[in-house]
Amino acid sequence: MKNNLRKLPKGFLFDFDGVVVNSFESHHSAWSSAFEALFNQKIAPFPKSHAGKSPMLIAEYYCSVIGKEAQTAELFYLKDKHLDLYFKTPILLPGVKEFTRFLSKENIPYGIASNATKQFLKNSIHHLKLDFTTVFGVEDYIKPKPAPEAYITLAKALGFTSKDFKDIWVFEDSLTGTKAAKAAGMIPIGITTQYNAAELQNSGSALVFPTLLEAYQYLTED
Repeated sequence: MKNNLRKLPKGFLFDFDGVVVNSFESHHSAWSSAFEALFNQKIAPFPKSHAGKSPMLIAEYYCSVIGKEAQTAELFYLKDKHLDLYFKTPILLPGVKEFTRFLSKENIPYGIASNATKQFLKNSIHHLKLDFTTVFGVEDYIKPKPAPEAYITLAKALGFTSKDFKDIWVFEDSLTGTKAAKAAGMIPIGITTQYNAAELQNSGSALVFPTLLEAYQYLTED
């Protein structure tokens, strides 16, 4: 039973990678195989500074390491193809199913807005049997995170107007996504799978939790 003294937000928006799932191996495997197929060499280590950024910017980084920036788009599309062809189911993080069951019971709208590609989101949700029906991927935005468009698009699809935004929680593990939520006028809530509590709070997170499980417990405690 939730604490009646704690008013629930009007809606909950979720990033995907690092919040709902640990998908590092899924993405890294696809980046690695695509990079090796395209350039016949091993890929550079993934930089933490690029966590949460759009796949095109990540592709640009990997290409820049070997001076092949002109092939950024080629790597991006090949990685997306490998991500689908050689799909690796990501690891579900704690608390996701408890959280979505709770929100459904309370009739609180929720959905996903990610900088990951739509097909990866759909494949993951299908294989993990997750209860997310409103899902947006990087192809759905003109300007991906850290621009606020992703979360504004999702919120409007869930039936919210701009006056509701200040009462919507957004779960994010990256500084990129946290900035997007804040720019949208929503309440960023940090998940410490990528950055620590201080880093997320300095970026704008109002509250910070290790996983969605602790956030769910916070909202439902007696």
